[in-house]
Amino acid sequence: MIFAEHIAKSYGRDDVLVDVSFAIGESERVGLVGPNGAGKSTLMEIIAGAEQADAGRAGARGGDFGFLQQEAGLDPDRPLVDELWTAFPEAHAIEADLTQISHDIESGNGDLDELIERQSALFERFEALDGYRIDQRIGRVLAGLGFAPEDRLKLCGAFSGGWQMRAALAKVLVHRPPNLMLDEPTNHLDGGSRDWLALELSEYKGAVLLVTHDTEFHDVVVNRILELKDGRIESYTGNYSDYQRQKAEKIAALDRAAARQDREIARQTRFIERFRAKATKATAVKSREKAVARIDRVEREREVRGVSFELRAAGRTERDVLKVSGLGHTYGDNIVLAGVDLEVERGQRVVLVGPNGQGKSTLLKIIAGKLEQTEGRVRWADRARLGYYDQHQDEALEAGRTVLEEVRSVAGDQPDSALRAILGRFLFTGDDVFKPVSVLSGGERSRVALAKFLIEPSNVLLLDEPTNHLDVASRRRLIQALEGYDGTVIIASHDTAILERVATRVYHVENGDCVELEEYRKD
Repeated sequence: MIFAEHIAKSYGRDDVLVDVSFAIGESERVGLVGPNGAGKSTLMEIIAGAEQADAGRAGARGGDFGFLQQEAGLDPDRPLVDELWTAFPEAHAIEADLTQISHDIESGNGDLDELIERQSALFERFEALDGYRIDQRIGRVLAGLGFAPEDRLKLCGAFSGGWQMRAALAKVLVHRPPNLMLDEPTNHLDGGSRDWLALELSEYKGAVLLVTHDTEFHDVVVNRILELKDGRIESYTGNYSDYQRQKAEKIAALDRAAARQDREIARQTRFIERFRAKATKATAVKSREKAVARIDRVEREREVRGVSFELRAAGRTERDVLKVSGLGHTYGDNIVLAGVDLEVERGQRVVLVGPNGQGKSTLLKIIAGKLEQTEGRVRWADRARLGYYDQHQDEALEAGRTVLEEVRSVAGDQPDSALRAILGRFLFTGDDVFKPVSVLSGGERSRVALAKFLIEPSNVLLLDEPTNHLDVASRRRLIQALEGYDGTVIIASHDTAILERVATRVYHVENGDCVELEEYRKD
């Protein structure tokens, strides 16, 4: 069971959590939702013991728990399979002891009877820990998350940031603890791996607390929703769609109750004003004034602030914006792209899809001029002004800078007043602009990275997984802005809303090829 009892947490004058209480029982799969910066990651860290609450207590009962954070935390010099074995410390230690005992027996070191007795006891304990099936479990989870068999022996540091997060997720899943907390597990998964994870979690027997902005994933996996808003928790039964319906009904009921109350207060106020000067009505007036003063006002639901994206092309390009001819790229012996041809015209919105690790990000980096191709040619229109957003752009932020300093680093001679106005559209208002980058949530860092990206003028947007880490409201507004953008867009994304609403051309990138999917074509 995962629990929180009267948790409170503040940072300076900012009350992040206020009297938060809930319990998640065995076989409950609970989605934790709320806007970026609401305190979801902070709450999970308090439950895990990585952060100290100001008041209350939280944790897990009925066994240990696994916790996937937004940072991988892997040993870069350890092979992937060895890193996953560290999820089983006792079994791992027994394996090492058995190897040593076997060596001692072969070499004749020590008392043979004692060594054999010790070996037998270790074999029994290893079997009790299900140690003989650990390699099988590791292989199944790695395959489900898209790792190739040869990846098992690669050093963790050799993987990209997205694949390291997959490895961290695999490390949690192979352990199969009775309590499981996952913070944004789907951010770096392609469609196949996301479907596999959804099935894995749907069949999970323990308590699960899940944070993700992927509402479709929530719909498949969870059977309860906890909404964290204004520092407080409210529980809703069912999946995300059920939560949306119940939430809408609650808002409508509050609006009706508030309207009734407003009408009653207005009626009483009219009576008070009409008869205030009449001595014969003084007692009745006084009584009604006291009654109005004692009314506990019904509070309407406050609308969640959302990011305001203003996407406007800086100037007009020629009709033929981009021509890619015979493009190829290799990493060592690994052929990622082979003979790719691609033509993009002004105003088109091109979406690149396909499994992770098949070259979508590499193709974007090459056409953005961030990576030199092995062969082939990239030709841009003369008036094309590129804006490039890397899916790991938030990781490149300087932890020691404030939000304002980070944006100022790319703003040229723009005054701070203009920068603060821009940051206000990204929900950084007042003293928020002086927050150090190091204390920001993943969603907040993404908003800073997007603000930096959009400050620089461009008429061609190159975007790699731009909706990762964004909350539901911010994701929706970004997609709306991309739909109405008057320039040219090339996006690598697994987001189905981008595929369905933004794309006018879709290309599938896999096995070195980049092939247009005609069924998505919009002329």
